[in-house]
This record gives sequence, C-alpha cells and structure tokens, in this order.
Amino acid sequence: MRILPREEKFFELLNTQTRLISEAAGVLLEGVQAGNSRLREVESKIEKLETDCDEVLHEVYKRLNQTFITPLDPEDIQSLCSHLDDVMDGMEEATHCIVSYKIDPIPAPIVEICKLLVDCAREVKAAVEMMDKNREIVKHCIEINRLEGQADKIVRKAIVDLFENETNPILIIKLKEIYDVLEWTVDSCEDVSDVLQTVVVKNS
Repeated sequence: MRILPREEKFFELLNTQTRLISEAAGVLLEGVQAGNSRLREVESKIEKLETDCDEVLHEVYKRLNQTFITPLDPEDIQSLCSHLDDVMDGMEEATHCIVSYKIDPIPAPIVEICKLLVDCAREVKAAVEMMDKNREIVKHCIEINRLEGQADKIVRKAIVDLFENETNPILIIKLKEIYDVLEWTVDSCEDVSDVLQTVVVKNS
C-alpha cells in the first residue's frame, strides 16, 4: 500500500521533521547523561533544531494553502505536522527547564525517559518513512504506544518517590514540572501515532 506518492513535497517535509526530531532526541539524551554543564551546550543545539522544525511546519502550512489536491486529507497533514512540532517543542522546553532550574545531578528517571524518547522518535521516523513504501506502518505505531506506556510508569513512580523522599519543596516543584513536560512530549509521540493510524485506515 502506497499512501504518499514519491514525488510529493509533503512527504519530503514530513521526513525532514522526523529527522530533526530524532536528532534532537539523541542530543537531549547525550546531554542528560553527561550532566547539567553539558546541557547548556545541548540547549543551543536543540533550539536550532526547533527553529528548523518550525520552518518546516510553516512550509507545510504554506503549501497546504497553495495546493488544490493534496496526497492526504489536508486536516491529516496539518494534524500530523502539528503533533510532530509538539514533540520538538516538548524536548526544547524540557531542556530549558533542566538548565534554568540548575538540576544537578540529573535524576535517573529523567535519563530513562529520555532514552524512551529516543526510541519513540526512531519509531516515528520509521513510520513516516514507510508512508512512501509498500510496508506496514501500524507495527511502529504499536511500538510507540508501548513506549509511551513505559514512560507513564516511570513518571508515576518518579513522582511518588519525589513526594515521599525529597524534603526540598522548591526542588519538588522543579522536578515535577520537568517530569510533566517529558511525559507530555512522549504523549505527543503517541498523538503522532494516532494520526498515522487514521491515515492508514483512510487510505487502505
């Protein structure tokens, strides 16, 4: 089943978005594994990737306004690109919070969630790439949903541990916000998965 024709510019733009997201996820993981001092450098890299992603999003919207016949429903293209942009925005916000709040050392659950985010970004990228091939997308969507479930469990446990063991109320507030942002970012990957599955159903 071929959903997007190879020559369509929309497909190229979607692949650019997922490439940028996958790169940003890898950079974020590298940063949280190295520590807060390294994250300052990582923050600027992710900001650049986020800007590039915004430019892709604007190009998609411009083309949607100019194209009479699109390869998919315009609403699906817009929704897919918007949720992809949410993933990038979430990674940028998480990085900014960790740096601004001077979180050091970086708790293990943050590193674990960032590892899952790398896996989610990889699956999203693979699923979007398969939109132009006679192969299944759904298996990647299922994996994204599984990874999102794992992330939820890590976040829930981290927050319980935070309120049970941390005595600094300011640090509790800071870490709770970071966990929430990271969880929202992984949830945004699942939102991408949901749109992709809708596209598959509509075009099968």
